[in-house]
Amino acid sequence: MVSDRADVPPRTKSRKRTHSTPEQTVGERRARELEGSARQALRELATWWQTSARDLPWRYGRTTPWGVLVCEVMSQQTQMSRVVPYWDAWMSQWPDAASLAAAEKSEVIRAWGRLGYPRRALRLQECAEVVARDYDDRLPREYDELVALPGVGDYTASAVLSFAYGERIAVIDTNIRRVLSRAFLGVESLGGSCTPLERALAWVVLPKAAEQSVLWNQAVMELGALVCTAKAPQCEQCPLQPQCEFVKAGMPGLGERRTRPRQRFHGTDRQVRGSILQALRALPAGGALTHAQAEELCADAVQLDRCIASLDDDGLIEILPGHAMRLPA
Repeated sequence: MVSDRADVPPRTKSRKRTHSTPEQTVGERRARELEGSARQALRELATWWQTSARDLPWRYGRTTPWGVLVCEVMSQQTQMSRVVPYWDAWMSQWPDAASLAAAEKSEVIRAWGRLGYPRRALRLQECAEVVARDYDDRLPREYDELVALPGVGDYTASAVLSFAYGERIAVIDTNIRRVLSRAFLGVESLGGSCTPLERALAWVVLPKAAEQSVLWNQAVMELGALVCTAKAPQCEQCPLQPQCEFVKAGMPGLGERRTRPRQRFHGTDRQVRGSILQALRALPAGGALTHAQAEELCADAVQLDRCIASLDDDGLIEILPGHAMRLPA
């Protein structure tokens, strides 16, 4: 059953209540024009989805709501092609919240492997503990209850409600923002935090029928991942190309992003933390990494100790007597 409250944007943890509707934010007349364009786009997207969408293991009703949540957590800042084998192995070992809640932390961290941002693994286990204890091992289907779970924000909650429960709700990620901004506004999406206009646009063009809204969310996201990419969009393959306002405008500012310092990885704390965790995963269960062995992973003693301390603070390692370390039990 579709919640009546899904017809209006839910509040997120960080957004203040606003009295403006999406139509008012966009402009009433402009909203009607966008709704008409979206109806045409839906027909093209539906056909494209049927022929071009990737056959991922959590799609087409082949997993549980919990499986959808696991996928969404794993795929944050991670390419989907990398997620598939990890998700398959994870769900085979821990198919529901209760089984993950009962797992040893060391095994959870090992199973996370090289997905990156390993703190997500422990947050997912914390989420599983709440679901198993407070919701009888069933993922809640109310927005406010979902965002109250550890590690679950607006995007993840919206994705679960749409993809797992068939609710009419705007799912807004980087790919969707880029496609909608280009196709309907004719401007490049610059990334960063979602603007009020981008959020309002996502709700205005979302089909009114719940079933169609789910297809829309999936298809627009997939289009952004495969065709309407950030720097090299394959416009000749895009089902929205004939009506795309960005193409009509000559693709102004293609690939531009918000100005921010260039990020590097080599030599960063993130790389050192990853090297320490990888060395620990390679050890037998319960094995310890000595401080001398850790020193071989990082020549900067100050940086090494800072990274070890941060891993300990995040609950990803245990410090043993003599400054050795191991994965938590």
